[in-house]
Order: sequence, then C-alpha cells, then structure tokens
Amino acid sequence: MTAVELRKKSVEELQTHLLSLLRDSFNYRTQRSLDQLKQTHLLRHTRKDIARCKLVLAEKTGVQDNV
Repeated sequence: MTAVELRKKSVEELQTHLLSLLRDSFNYRTQRSLDQLKQTHLLRHTRKDIARCKLVLAEKTGVQDNV
C-alpha cells in the first residue's frame, strides 16, 4: 500500500492496519525460521509497509522524533 493510499485513512484505520502488518511480520518470521516460507520477499515488503504506516501515523498525530 502506498503512502498516498495510507494518508486517506483515519488514525484508527491506520492503527488497525499497522497491527495486522505486525502480525503478518511475526508470522512470516516464524515461518522463515521453520523453513516453511517460500515467498521470502514478503518479509521485506511487510517491513517497508510497516515503516510507511508508522510514518503516516506520525504525520497525522503530529509526533516528532528528535533524531
């Protein structure tokens, strides 16, 4: 999902989406450790989607990190 599509969602929808992405990430990591994951690219895509979702959430809530 692109950042443009994520920006159209509300904060609650973004939090729900983020939670589902984190669950997917956990499941993919578990499957990889058991050598059951055949589509290893899903790990990278999920990680990037999590980052996008967190970025849009931070923009909407006005949270700024001191980097």
